[in-house]
Amino acid sequence: MAAEAQQLTVPTEAELLQGQADLWRHSLYYMTSMAFQCAVKLGVPTTIHSLGGAASLPDLVAALSLPPAKLPYLRRIMRLLATSGVFAADNAADVVTYRLTPVSWLLLDSVAVDGHPNQTPIVLAATSRHCIEAFPQIKCTVLDLPKVIDNVPADGVVNYVAGDMFKSVPPAQAVLIKLVLHHWSDEDCVKILAQCKKAIPSREEGGKVIVIDIVVDSSSGPTHEAELLMDVAMMVMTNGRQRDETDWSEIFTKAGFSDYKLLKKLGARGVFDVYP
Repeated sequence: MAAEAQQLTVPTEAELLQGQADLWRHSLYYMTSMAFQCAVKLGVPTTIHSLGGAASLPDLVAALSLPPAKLPYLRRIMRLLATSGVFAADNAADVVTYRLTPVSWLLLDSVAVDGHPNQTPIVLAATSRHCIEAFPQIKCTVLDLPKVIDNVPADGVVNYVAGDMFKSVPPAQAVLIKLVLHHWSDEDCVKILAQCKKAIPSREEGGKVIVIDIVVDSSSGPTHEAELLMDVAMMVMTNGRQRDETDWSEIFTKAGFSDYKLLKKLGARGVFDVYP
């Protein structure tokens, strides 16, 4: 007997209305990014902090030295960002007061929150078409396979070099490897890092390799299960694996490096400075 065709369930009116709201939300999310960039450039998080952690719109306009005519526009931006969780909003006596949230705490100038550095550069870079142009003193070279580099148009900002990281790495003050090594076996990682070591000057001259990759926690933490899932994913899809700090230390040593520092653990990711 042929299996009966499964009857489709038509969404309810309420579900369709929610779907319409989600459709518009996903289509217009870029407006949140633009508003986010505007608030960061104005210095709204730091201003709220300097005003004691809470500020009304008139307070912000005055502290930011904005023309009073800009208040309605600021209101609309802050209303969106409060809805998105960048700020919190309290409405008492018909006066809206804005407060910091964990997101905006990370955007305070000259204020380190529990060791977390200011994240403003990330926001500005992620919301800018010209994020590399913001740091003209930095000369950036990107190494990739010829079939990739050949399709990248020159922009005068980044120098693209075709090559193979197993054979050579262009000379640099520092080499950055982000979420690359976990795709490779321990033996291949040693080969890659050995080429990186050849490309940089001595530690006394400021040479280092910056490795950003997954660091598996030895104890159960909020990201521990996710890290183990990532490890199995590497086992299925690549020759690599996710490593704990001891594994990374052994690889750095085998590649000929003298020392390293685990600077920061950002969720599942760790940031290492590795020294020749």
